[in-house]
Amino acid sequence: MVADRRYAMIAVDTNVLVRYIVEDDPGQTAAAAALIDRAIQRNERLFITQIVFCELVWVLSYAYRFNREGITGALNELRRGAQVTIEGPDEVKRAVDAYAAGRGDFADYLMAEQAVAAGCSAIATLDRALQSDPRFKAPDRL
Repeated sequence: MVADRRYAMIAVDTNVLVRYIVEDDPGQTAAAAALIDRAIQRNERLFITQIVFCELVWVLSYAYRFNREGITGALNELRRGAQVTIEGPDEVKRAVDAYAAGRGDFADYLMAEQAVAAGCSAIATLDRALQSDPRFKAPDRL
């Protein structure tokens, strides 16, 4: 006899989210949508890690040429999903907001949130685009 395997929470990989958002492969898009539909029907949670958010932004930006506004919209839709649990949701929200308003990469803003949470007073960077954010400083300014 095989046990009924129901999960209270399922982690979602980047490729599932990409297929769901981009809808560029009918078979994989259907599989991703079916997973989300099942989670809703079963009242299961879908867990998205911060690394998956970083990968998703990179793929949407570089492979699919989404602009910053399109990426921010997709991230915010995921964040607001009724069945979604996010690793460090407050950090992700602040990183999305900073990415929407800033010139740096999403991963930079998420890293800044993690650094602040860890007690760092500044983040040393050589990336001039980030130095307009008060958390980032050129190494010679620290």
